[in-house]
Amino acid sequence: MATSAERTQDALAEANPPDAATEAIEARIASRGQRVHILTGAVCNNNCIFCMEEDRDGRYVTNSATTDETVRWILGQQSDYEEVCFTSGEPTTNPRLIHWVRMAKAAGARCISTMTNGRALGYEKYARALLGAGLNRVYVSIHGHTRKLHEGLTRTPGSFDQTVAGIEMIARYKRYGVALHTSTVVTKRNLPHMAEIYRFLRGLGVDQVVFNVMQANGRANTYFDQLFPTYAEIAAVARDFLAEAGQREREVMAFLVDIPLCTTTALPDFNRGYVEDYVHFEPPPEAARGLLSEELAAERRAGDAGELVQIRRGDLDDSERRKRPECRECRYDRVCEGVWGNYLRRYGWDEFEPVRT
Repeated sequence: MATSAERTQDALAEANPPDAATEAIEARIASRGQRVHILTGAVCNNNCIFCMEEDRDGRYVTNSATTDETVRWILGQQSDYEEVCFTSGEPTTNPRLIHWVRMAKAAGARCISTMTNGRALGYEKYARALLGAGLNRVYVSIHGHTRKLHEGLTRTPGSFDQTVAGIEMIARYKRYGVALHTSTVVTKRNLPHMAEIYRFLRGLGVDQVVFNVMQANGRANTYFDQLFPTYAEIAAVARDFLAEAGQREREVMAFLVDIPLCTTTALPDFNRGYVEDYVHFEPPPEAARGLLSEELAAERRAGDAGELVQIRRGDLDDSERRKRPECRECRYDRVCEGVWGNYLRRYGWDEFEPVRT
């Protein structure tokens, strides 16, 4: 799946209940809703060095299987979903995206979003068509505040200027109720520039700046030693950045996501984000990748003719993450997903200490 700008404080920032800012992170995670991902991008016009989708050929087959009938069936199940998100690969490369967004609106979806590199959104006619069809939340992936930093990670010349143009275009339509979020995948290269990236993006009109810690699979595992800082290093930089930003802003709209909570206790709780719970649907042969047992795959069969299987976020991550006995003593154990096995093989357990009540 494409690296996502996952949900952080959406209910907090939009509904803003009186005590939301003081609600503990574990309570927010426990009460999170579910989102459905619709796989739309068979290809991607970036070539990010940390991309989770290292098996591009395999994902091409899977993502290309999405049809109007697939989308219609998924949308028919969406009454319990709080968000319909078009994602995987680069959705804007799919000529059916506008039509599918229109279908989601007709089906009654309240929040319709896409995860995108934003490059196509700089073209006003296309952006207006998407928004007019019903798209009302955009997650744009951008990994640096300069051309050199961003394109060194996307490995795609010209991508920075196009992504910035896309962000600026969507920002022009925020007054019509469109939410604009960004996702920055944290690497050794951009970690020292967290504060500059935040200021740059907020200056462009971004509502929420999400810093996503890499998931240690796909290309992020292939290039782990060159890219992956320790969680302790990430948390230390985030702590200093948030402390400095907090002197200038009442609420710093930056969120650190997908990092074990025991490493981020020095951060303001407001800025400790979380990864949304989501499901998506794939052709049954994908279940053979080891994500699901034959029995579970049979239970999860879906679609009008059983041509799909439901895949949940936990299916993708649980087999790759680890906990140790000491984790049971931690206040976050109930909501913590554990640590990537590929991460532990490089860095070990030394930086992780149970947080006791």
